[in-house]
Amino acid sequence: MAIILRLDRVMADRKISLNELSERVGISNVNLSKLKTGKVSAIRFSTLDAICRELNCQPGDILEYSSDEPEVITE
Repeated sequence: MAIILRLDRVMADRKISLNELSERVGISNVNLSKLKTGKVSAIRFSTLDAICRELNCQPGDILEYSSDEPEVITE
């Protein structure tokens, strides 16, 4: 997939545990863990909003786009 989740990095920077963020955001530890490890195929905007609010970050701090296609160099 071309979207990489960086939630683990942002959580480490903010020194917040999975349990604490789960309680603040209102989603289960299991679902937050899946999100943290990138084992999801979708995220609700309401969940992303709550995570960004609690971590005081932007969606781009959590989500990163990486092209699956090799870079073509032209001269």
